[in-house]
Formats: sequence, structure tokens, C-alpha cells
Amino acid sequence: MKVASVFGLRPRISGLLFLIIGVIALITILVPNSDDSSTTSTTRVPPHNIYSNYGRIKEQAAIDYLDLRFFSLGVNRLKEFPLCGKERDNYVPCYNITESDRNCEFAREEERCVVRPPRDYKIPLRWPVGRDVIWTGNVKITKDQFLSSGTMTKRLMLLEENQISFHSEDGLIFDGVKDYAFQIAEMIGLGSDIEFPQAGIRTVLDIGCGFGSFGAHLVSLNVMPTCIAEYETSGSQVQLALERGLPAMIGNFFSKQLPYPALSFDMVHCAQCGITWDIKADAMLLLEVDRVLKPGGYFVLTSPTSKAQGNSPDTKKTSISTRVDELSKKMCWSLSGQQDETFLWQKTADPNCYSSRSQASIPLCKDDDSVPYYQPLVPCISGTKSKRWIPIQNRSKASGTSLSELENHGIKPEEFDEDIQVWRSALKNYWSLLTPLIFSDHPKRPGDEDPVPPFYMIRNAMDMNARYGNLNHALLNQGKSVWVMNVVPVKTRNTLPIILDRGFAGVLHDWCEPFPTYPRTYDMLHANELLTHLSSERCSLMDLFLEMDRILRPEGWVVLSDKLGVIEMARTFAARVRWEARVIDIEDGSDQRLLVCQKPFLKK
Repeated sequence: MKVASVFGLRPRISGLLFLIIGVIALITILVPNSDDSSTTSTTRVPPHNIYSNYGRIKEQAAIDYLDLRFFSLGVNRLKEFPLCGKERDNYVPCYNITESDRNCEFAREEERCVVRPPRDYKIPLRWPVGRDVIWTGNVKITKDQFLSSGTMTKRLMLLEENQISFHSEDGLIFDGVKDYAFQIAEMIGLGSDIEFPQAGIRTVLDIGCGFGSFGAHLVSLNVMPTCIAEYETSGSQVQLALERGLPAMIGNFFSKQLPYPALSFDMVHCAQCGITWDIKADAMLLLEVDRVLKPGGYFVLTSPTSKAQGNSPDTKKTSISTRVDELSKKMCWSLSGQQDETFLWQKTADPNCYSSRSQASIPLCKDDDSVPYYQPLVPCISGTKSKRWIPIQNRSKASGTSLSELENHGIKPEEFDEDIQVWRSALKNYWSLLTPLIFSDHPKRPGDEDPVPPFYMIRNAMDMNARYGNLNHALLNQGKSVWVMNVVPVKTRNTLPIILDRGFAGVLHDWCEPFPTYPRTYDMLHANELLTHLSSERCSLMDLFLEMDRILRPEGWVVLSDKLGVIEMARTFAARVRWEARVIDIEDGSDQRLLVCQKPFLKK
């Protein structure tokens, strides 16, 4: 029965009445009486402790007010989107159109729907158990595909009825990846792979990550890997890596630049990654590797087609390795080591090397600082004139970011330090907010402290408007076992270089488009003032919420911070994608609000 018929009023008058009632109720609760105003002023929450012990009465009043307002606007405004069919269970926009390359230049489909998990989907096991054991129903890979991956994998990996395990009974890592990493360390001149960070290797771009075993081992060494692999209709490497709690995204070297700035990674790794470096696009693919590689960084190539013999760098090589070696000399790379089928080149740390090359060598780019968001590959060497041309071996080994590094990025130290403090405080308060929501089914006794949330309840997190990456820094500072995909929107200030220089994972992205990942790959999405920015860009916020729902795991969390009006609108979107949502006043005197949401598990 409609509200108007209950009160005998026309819909517009009824809506206005509800709105007035809501405002009066809100003012009554939120504005203190003069008799106790002195008491209220002495108990005001400090600005840097803005969410802990937040006023639950104020929060509920705000929620009641919003319910009344949106209800008065009509039930149709809150109509939930329908559930998608089975064909959308693993749908990846921009890639389902063509399997060879990314293509977002198409009109969005008319039908908007909420993607459901597959019938056999289960909530992933908590990290670190989830790194080694995953549910087979959560990834689009058949048992036959899994078992046909190779004799070593087939012998050592344990495949149970509904699980894939990546550890043998004696705790050894599969496919000899520990010995493989040790071999790479030896070629660099290190005593052990444990010394990777001391040698300046903090970030690795892993092209074609397979089952994620190399990335998982790097994580154990405190090295941040980022896996990229092309879109696959089944047996996805990216989906498998993310299911294990490892950083990964869809990407390839076919025709466009990767969405990372020049000088981004300390090592680029390709082990049987399926790229024919000596044929495709002449030197263009290797030039893209050179573009994203830091000075003094390493390119590791392992290929069974190399047919190399012996362990000396002077040993005669054939096929792919020969072609790469020929091109490497034109790019000021040097072959540092070779063992069996693994080759290691090092990029020069000396920018003067380029001026001493022959005239027939590859030219240098003009370094116009264009944003590398899926731009065409360039036939020149990038980054040689950048202020960020700092050899990885010369970087400060001390924790934190030095004043000289901030200066290179054009960032004021006081602004940076303030941002760090804000996010340290905000993260503590986020945890205090999630606590009562998680344990709402288990009321605490009066006077008891809120229980502590599960320490490993979140593993894959995304900061959708990361700025300097200080939410990531706060998570590390507080010892939480979480990695963050730090996303810098393409039409904001490009702060991705400092995020990557700090050893974090990050990427450029246009939020008017879908993110290059498979469904159900993140445990938490966070965005600070992203909605305000996108409103000015004329993006569809409703499409953004459907995309967020697509990449968020069932029972995953969303934390949005923005202005009150935007948050009110966002709450209607959250209702339409079936999220449970709360609007929270942060009590610092501003018009900023939080929207804390949890995605339900919609079973088939």
C-alpha cells in the first residue's frame, strides 16, 4: 500500500511531510539543549579521532532521516537491479568483446544487472592459509586443465575433491620456485634470494604469472610482485593469483603501453610467458620493458626455446635469447648472467651510456610526460631525462620517503607528513567501525569493549583514489597482512610514480571504464572523494557501483568518504546493488560523511 493512500494525501505533499518530519527529528536529536551544552562541548571527539566511539544515536538519526527522504521520493527510485544470468558469472568488460586485446570503445549494454557468484563459490580461506589452498569452484579452471599444467606440478600439487593445494606435505614450494629464485639471486651476485630487498629489488612485474608460485615466494621475501597476464576465457592466471591473495591484473604487450609510468619496477620477469620477443613489433615490446624498468633494474627471461648450454654469459645462444641480446646492446642493457634456460639482463644505471652508442641505435624519447594510459607503444627509449632516474642500488635503504625523493616528485614534506598522520588515524577508526558491524549478531554486555575484528579478514584491498598511497602505508605500519592496489584516476594529479617508488602496487585507471580484472577479486574497496571527482567528469556513478559490485567478493566491504550530498546519493546506489549500508557522521564539524557497506552473499 502506498504512503499517500495511508494519509489521504497526494504523493508530492506526502513526500514533503515525510521530509519535514525527518528534518525535525534530526534537529531534535543532533542539536543539544542549552541546559547541557557545556557538557556536550567538553566531550567533543578530537579531529584526529574522528570515528572511534562515534555517536550511535546521531548515526541512527541520520539513517532514519535518509530513509524518510528517499521513501518520500518514491519506491521506484530504490528499485533493485535484477540478477545477471549464468553467462555473466565470469564476465570481464572490455575483454569479452575481443580476446586479443582490450577494447573499451563501445556503448554499454542496455541491461544493467548484479553479477552473482557461481553455484559452487565459497568464501576464500583467510590469509595465509588462502595463499596455499583455494576452492576449485571459485576459479574458472577445470581439473583437467589444472592437471595438464606439467609433470612437476602434477606430481607435487595436491588436488582434492573441491580444493587446489599449492604445498606438498613436506612444505616445499612447487615447481622448484625456491631454487629458481636462488638461481636468479646468484646471477645478480647475491648470496641468497633473501637479499633481494637489500639489492634494491622491492617491486617485480611478473609477466604471465602461471599459478602465482613465483609471486607467492616473492611476497615471503618482502618483495611486492604485480602479475599481469592477458585475458583468458578459462584457466585464468590473473584470477588464480588474485584468489590466492596476490596482486594481479589483466594486461598484455600486444600493441599498447601498460598503465604504469616510466621507471616503475625494479625487475621485470618472464618465465615461459608466451611472448615472442624476437618477432612481434620488432624491438617495441622490449622497449616497453625498458620503459617500465628502473635504472639498474633487471629483466629475467626463462624460455625453453633458448637452447642454451653452460653457465657462462659468453656461451653461444640461439633463438629468443639471441635476438634479445642483440637488441639489449642498443638499449644499454648488459647480459649479467645465464644459467640453463634463464637469462638475466641489467639496464644501465648511467644515463651517459646512451650518448656513447652508435648512430644506428634506438633513439631517445622526448620525455613529454604524457600519461601512459593504454597509449600506443613508442619506438624510443623513455625516462632518461627524468628526475626519477635513480639507480635501484643507490636508493636509500632507510624506511620512509626521503626529502630528496619528495622533491623529485614535487611534493611538500609537510603536506606528505600530514597525509600520513590522517590515514594512520583513519585506518584505526575504520577498524573500529567494522567491528560492531561484523559482530552485530553477538551483542556485547554494557560497558564491555567492542571485540577486535579478525586480523586477517581482508587480504585484497583496493584504494580507488590513492593519492600518495598512505592508506597502504598505514596498513603496513599497523602490521595488517593486506596488500593494496593503489589506483590513481587518470584525470587527477598523477601521483602513481611516488606510489611505485615506495614499493607499493599501483596502476592508472579511468573509472569511467571497467577495471581490468575478473569478478569477485577484492575483499575491500576504499575511495576518498572519488565520487565528487567523477561527478565532474560526467561518469555514470550507477555504472561505477555496478562495476564495484562486480569486482567485490561476497561479504566484502566498501568504505566511501565524501561530501554529505554525494554520500546520500551513493546510498541509493548501494541499495540498488543490494549492499547493506550505513551513513556515518565523522563528527569533525565538516560536511564529510562515511558510507560503510557490505556486499551480501547472493546464493543461487
